[in-house]
Amino acid sequence: MKKFLTSIMLAFLAIFLSACNDDESNKGSIAQIKERGYVRIGVFSDKPPFGYIDKDGKNQGYDVYFAKRIAKDLLGDENKVKFELVEAASRAEALIADKVDIILANFTKTHERAQVIDFAHAYMKVSLGVVSPDGEVITDIAQLKGKKLIVNKGTTADAYFTKNHPEIELIKYDQNTETFGALLDKRGAALAHDNTLLFAWVKENPGFKVGIQSLGDLDVIAPAVKKGNKELLHWINKEIIELAKENFFHADYNATLYKVYGNEIDPESVVVEGGKI
Repeated sequence: MKKFLTSIMLAFLAIFLSACNDDESNKGSIAQIKERGYVRIGVFSDKPPFGYIDKDGKNQGYDVYFAKRIAKDLLGDENKVKFELVEAASRAEALIADKVDIILANFTKTHERAQVIDFAHAYMKVSLGVVSPDGEVITDIAQLKGKKLIVNKGTTADAYFTKNHPEIELIKYDQNTETFGALLDKRGAALAHDNTLLFAWVKENPGFKVGIQSLGDLDVIAPAVKKGNKELLHWINKEIIELAKENFFHADYNATLYKVYGNEIDPESVVVEGGKI
């Protein structure tokens, strides 16, 4: 019943957005962005190495590296970007409410999300993983029966376990800092999140292991724009294709992810060039 009601709500929202397209067609357009003088891009502040604030208060990470290149190619200066900090559960809403032009917050493309926003070509691959403490490592979902699993609200981990494993009790938080803090405080037996994030997190937090490294389907991470903003969507798609000619996302990986993953992770298991999986 909950899933049915959610589908109905998404359908009504999609219809509403379609009806508003004529009135909203100029919002977030390339002409408006250029007139404004900067592009608004939604990123994470608490998800290293993909989007985070460094010790000097600057935005850093794999998504931020890409965002700066978008600003450079769109407006001639990589500094002409205004980073808007978003949380996992509010990424689509930030676009719908016209708070951002583009979301680059490690956004997994799903059928449900694509009903209310538009995704561009993929630039990254990802699967779900499960991390747990050493000595009590979860290596199989069956081991979570009768235990609490920590997830972020509105993420693919939340959706996957809600749909496929309703027998597992989920403890949900809005922010990554809260989610991982809950694991450190032993408020749950394990935590489910993007495996690419978990591989990085365990390197910085000894005493934990990604016991389930890949779960469910292989997903893709892609930029997102407001539903119906075809002009900006087309520009981003073209940009991703052009950047592939210089292996841009491999350069992004080397600049932001390699220092975390080292030689333990194959870049080809993460990087997508030209939107081609």
